[in-house]
Amino acid sequence: MSRQRLPYHAPDISALAKSLARQLDDSPERPGHVELLNLLARAVGFRNYQALRASHEAASRLARGAEPETVVDFRRVEQWRRYFDESGLLQRWPKKHSHREACLWVLWSRLPARQRWSEKEINQRLQGQECLGDHLLLRRALIDGGWLARADDGSEYRRIERRPPAELGALLSFLPVGA
Repeated sequence: MSRQRLPYHAPDISALAKSLARQLDDSPERPGHVELLNLLARAVGFRNYQALRASHEAASRLARGAEPETVVDFRRVEQWRRYFDESGLLQRWPKKHSHREACLWVLWSRLPARQRWSEKEINQRLQGQECLGDHLLLRRALIDGGWLARADDGSEYRRIERRPPAELGALLSFLPVGA
């Protein structure tokens, strides 16, 4: 018999600990494996482990074909948010490559898909997204990183479609929409 892995999420770890402590205090003896599973399930609001498992299986059936759930590191998102001002403009260029990449994802996401721009137009678009005063650095980084394609003669630029990381969605949710 193969084991099915069930993701477990507790929205409040303190409430989880209190619930487990309360349930363990009520137990006359040390709980076995199945009872521990039931304690964990009850601590997050399910009747028992079987109800938790049934809920997970139903969610899996409903989400068939959907993207697998990914974990977002909100600590990193918070760090990246600091590179943008209150209006969502890039205000400083990160020293760390991974932080630069996050900022470039934001700039890329604000460029409309399936459009082409002249050098002047792409410069204007980038100038509208930053207040650090170096849109040429940003344009070059977008090209070098594979977010933008440029015609050999520099006459035309277009966005290269890529699948953004899950953390980009989280970062964008903390930035103003109109930026």
